[in-house]
Amino acid sequence: MNFLEFAVWGAYLTSMGRYLGNIGMSTDIGLFYSMQGIVSIFMPALMGIIADRWIPAQRLLGLCHLTAGVFMFAAAMYGSYQGADSEFSVLFTLYSLSVAFYMPTLALSNSVAYNALTVAGMDTVKDFPPIRVFGTIGFICSMWFVDLMGFQANQNQFVVSGVLSVLLFAYTFTLPHCPVSSGEAKTSVVDALGLRAFTLFKRKDMAIFFIFSMLLGVSLQITNGFANPFISSFAAIPEYADTFGVQHANILISLSQISETCCILLIPFFMKRYGIKNVMLIAMFAWVLRFGLFGLGNPGGGVWMFVLSMIVYGVAFDFFNISGSLYVDKSTDSSIRSSAQGLFMLMTNGVGATIGTLGAQAVINAYTSGVQIGDDFYTIGDWQACWFIFAGYALVIALSFALVFRPKKEHVKF
Repeated sequence: MNFLEFAVWGAYLTSMGRYLGNIGMSTDIGLFYSMQGIVSIFMPALMGIIADRWIPAQRLLGLCHLTAGVFMFAAAMYGSYQGADSEFSVLFTLYSLSVAFYMPTLALSNSVAYNALTVAGMDTVKDFPPIRVFGTIGFICSMWFVDLMGFQANQNQFVVSGVLSVLLFAYTFTLPHCPVSSGEAKTSVVDALGLRAFTLFKRKDMAIFFIFSMLLGVSLQITNGFANPFISSFAAIPEYADTFGVQHANILISLSQISETCCILLIPFFMKRYGIKNVMLIAMFAWVLRFGLFGLGNPGGGVWMFVLSMIVYGVAFDFFNISGSLYVDKSTDSSIRSSAQGLFMLMTNGVGATIGTLGAQAVINAYTSGVQIGDDFYTIGDWQACWFIFAGYALVIALSFALVFRPKKEHVKF
């Protein structure tokens, strides 16, 4: 289940920007990626309520994937028929509807997994992480398949995602039943949306933590949306046109996910030894390196900088997301712990990521433009300036966090 869940996402998440640029929508890439953050603000909570009250989680998981897959097929068909004449409004609507039903499945798949492990008498804390790793493996395999099949620059990546969604829909019929809640134990809209957790803003340390989580969340989706168009743009330079990175950008980018898998194992050690503030600072400075190395590297002699940037991503992503989630868990009362996790996700992957993709698009639009070379479109311009601006932003956030954030030790014990 986890393999297919993330393979659906991996089929287009890192290559969609390349496809959009190829059909003349390079200035709209940020809008497409921002939809993931926008729908994440409310759709997971709404689907969570439905799973709690009316439709078993494993059944709702399948229905969401079937619906997402159908809309993804529709987007692929439209893109196939219209090609470079595709209209933004139509493609964006079909894609947005698919994403609206896919994003809630990230939480639903966790619920199904926790239920299955509990029913089997297993320890979710101990036994789920090794299972979750298969999600990253699925993401990587999907990226590689799209790359090697030559789908990075066309709509067939949506077909791959749609096929995988339908496969997972079929697979959900084999999953253990998840009971729906009854009586007064039902989750309210206030709880599901994480609104009770806003009381944590009364605590200065938690208010600062959530604000900086949002500010750092700005960085989360920038490279997912723009790394592939950036690396592929080197095709316009004869010196780099035939390099491995340009020809197989997705495989190069997949090193980020491989690093992410490995870095998860480092978190318990770093959290216990250095504490939440230092771990978060490591993540923030890792984002500075991530963006800076993109600005300095190239697919030729400087490809080692790209590779190092991919390796750094594991630290930047995991040390922020997972460590932040653990900090929220350890520093909040059990009565609002779930709501607090919802608030953390809303601030980072919802508000922060949405602002980040739209802001990054504005910067990239100012320094680059779409240029047709042969039959393909490339986003050409001063990419280096863009990456240095993103690195500068991450550096300012890191230095500000170091000066302002003072976690209270009595609230946190790792």
